Amino acid sequence: MASGKCDLCPKRTKFGRNIRHKHSGRWERKAPRTNREFRPNVQSKRLLIDGRMQRVNVCTRCLRTQLKRLAEGKPAIPEGALANT
Repeated sequence: MASGKCDLCPKRTKFGRNIRHKHSGRWERKAPRTNREFRPNVQSKRLLIDGRMQRVNVCTRCLRTQLKRLAEGKPAIPEGALANT
């Protein structure tokens, strides 16, 4: 299973509140709020990096951008994007 962080961009798990739809009732019973996580859609993919196949965790937005860059004739992964690996 892929981690909750993209290796190409700073996208990672965010935290927020979930507000229930029901707002009826007295003031004491207003719509309850619970904590929740917003997780990025991260996939584990094998990509060609520096002439060799490497397994990286990539969000689907970066996958789309990668395909677009390849169609334009640019390198799929910009320089310095994987500086930590």
